[in-house]
Amino acid sequence: MPIAKPGSSSDPQTIKQPQLNSFALAPYFQVNSSHNGVVFQAPAGGVTTKNSGYPRSELREMTDNGTRQASWSDTSGTNTMVIREAITHLPVAKPDVVAGQVHDSSDDVIEIRLEGSTLFVEADGKNIGTLDGNYQLGAIFTVQVTAANGHIQVAYNGAQMVDYAKSGSGYYFKAGCYTQSNPSKGDSPDAYGEVVIYGLQVNHA
Repeated sequence: MPIAKPGSSSDPQTIKQPQLNSFALAPYFQVNSSHNGVVFQAPAGGVTTKNSGYPRSELREMTDNGTRQASWSDTSGTNTMVIREAITHLPVAKPDVVAGQVHDSSDDVIEIRLEGSTLFVEADGKNIGTLDGNYQLGAIFTVQVTAANGHIQVAYNGAQMVDYAKSGSGYYFKAGCYTQSNPSKGDSPDAYGEVVIYGLQVNHA
């Protein structure tokens, strides 16, 4: 998982297994006060990963007990990610956070994204399906992303909302907080996005 934290280093911190099993770094990645979820926080002034201008605190799908980066095609098998989560904080000037993704070797394929109070699925820079037009911060929801037969389907709280025809390879899942702002957008370096994940399952069949 990469953590983009403020500091003197220009590189984000990447934590791999087995260190990730016991890793915590407040406030960017830690168990919540109720001990039933994991908090992901990314400040607008945090450092960024390659090819991105925005900070993140995310999990990246791995295989082989966390030793190898996952890479699969949605034309082979059924590939599913289920996240039970809540978006709990947004930056002020640009209130925009991504809380889950399908990514390929170069860019995002789809994103689960909150802009203001609109929670939606984005692909190719467009809203391809609104999940909740009046999302309230802190509300827990379940999103299921299923990639199979050249389609990516998204269900929200058990109801299918999106069926996106998209074939590709080099895919992998991501989940956490990808804050879509930085100081150049008018936010202070301390402004932040925050997501709490209460459950996360990935399956390939």
